[in-house]
Amino acid sequence: VGAGSSVAITAAVAVLIIACPCALGLATPTALLVGTGRGAQLGILIRGPEVLESTRRVDTAVLDKTGTVTTGRMALVGVAPSGGFTESELLRLAGSVEHASEHPVAAAIVAAAPVELLPVTEFENLPGLGAKGIVDGRKVLVGRPRLVAESGVPVPEVDPGGRTPVAVAVDGRYAGMLYVADTVKPGAGVAVTQLRELGLTPVLLTGDTAATARAVAGEVGIDQMVAEVVPAGKVEVVQRLQAEGRVVAMVGDGVNDAAALATADLGLAMGTGTDVAIEASDLTLVRGDLATVPEAIRLSRATLRTIKSNLFWAFAYNSAAIPLAVAGLVTPVLAALAMALSSLAVVGNSLRLTRFAR
Repeated sequence: VGAGSSVAITAAVAVLIIACPCALGLATPTALLVGTGRGAQLGILIRGPEVLESTRRVDTAVLDKTGTVTTGRMALVGVAPSGGFTESELLRLAGSVEHASEHPVAAAIVAAAPVELLPVTEFENLPGLGAKGIVDGRKVLVGRPRLVAESGVPVPEVDPGGRTPVAVAVDGRYAGMLYVADTVKPGAGVAVTQLRELGLTPVLLTGDTAATARAVAGEVGIDQMVAEVVPAGKVEVVQRLQAEGRVVAMVGDGVNDAAALATADLGLAMGTGTDVAIEASDLTLVRGDLATVPEAIRLSRATLRTIKSNLFWAFAYNSAAIPLAVAGLVTPVLAALAMALSSLAVVGNSLRLTRFAR
C-alpha cells in the first residue's frame, strides 16, 4: 500500500516467477527416472510408480521354492522299483509320460530315463500333481504319492529325507517310487537374512512334501512354510495372509506362480522364469538371483524417500519465498535464481540414487 506502481509490478513479477512449480514438477519424474535407471543397471525392472508405495508397506515375503529359493534344476537321486518292475523299466515308463510335461521334476526324470522312450497316447497333465497317459498299451500314472493313492492305488509310506518322492502306478498297481532333489541357490540364506533386516517375514511356499519343505527351509533359515500346495492353492495362501492383515510380496518364476504374483500386494518375478510370471509381476529381477529381492525392495524404498524429500523441499521453497516476494523483498532476478536453484536441488537430490549400491 502506498508503493509506486513500479514496485508493485516488480513484486508481482517476482511472485509469478517464484510461484512457477518447476521444482514440484521435477520432484517425482526425476527420482523415478534415476531410480528406475539405477535399477536397470542392477538388473531390477520397476513396472510403475505405484510399486514404490507397496515396497514401503510390505511386511511378508512369500518365496516359491522351485526356481526361486532353489536352482530349479532337479536331478534324479533314487529309484525304488516295486511289483516286479526293474529300474530301467520303471524309468522308461515314467520318463515316457513325463516327456510331455514341462515341470522341473518331469525334466529330471526324463533326463535320467533310457534314451529309448516310448510314445504316449491320451496324455493328460495334472497341474501341480503329476501326469498320466498310455504307454505301450499300459496306463501309467506319475506324480505325488497322494495323487496315486487317491486314484485307488495303495502307496507305501516313505521317508524322503529331504528329497521329493514321485510315485508311479502302472495299470492300477503300484510300480515304484522315484526320488528327485533340488539344490539351494548360493546366497539364498543371506538373502533371507536381509529380508528380515528389512522388516519382512519370509514364508516358504512349495508343492513338495512337508519333509522336503522343512529341509530347504532349515537350510536357508526360514521358520514359516506351506507345503503340498497345488498351483491354485498359491493364490489362496496369499489371500489368507492378506486376510490376516499382512501386506504380502510374492516371489516366483513359473506359470504356476502368475496368479499369486498378480494377487499379492507386490509381485516379484525372476527374469529367468516364464513370460506369464514376468507379465503378472510388479518388479522383474533380471538375474534370477534371490539376493536381488532385498536389493529391489531397498532401491524402491530409497526412490520413494527421494520423491518425498523432493516434494517437501520444493513445497517448502514455494511456501517460504512467496511471502517474501509479496512483501517486495525479492527482486525478479533473485526470484529467477532461486527458482533455478530449487530445481537444481531437486535434480541433484534425485541423482544421489545413482550411488545406490548393492
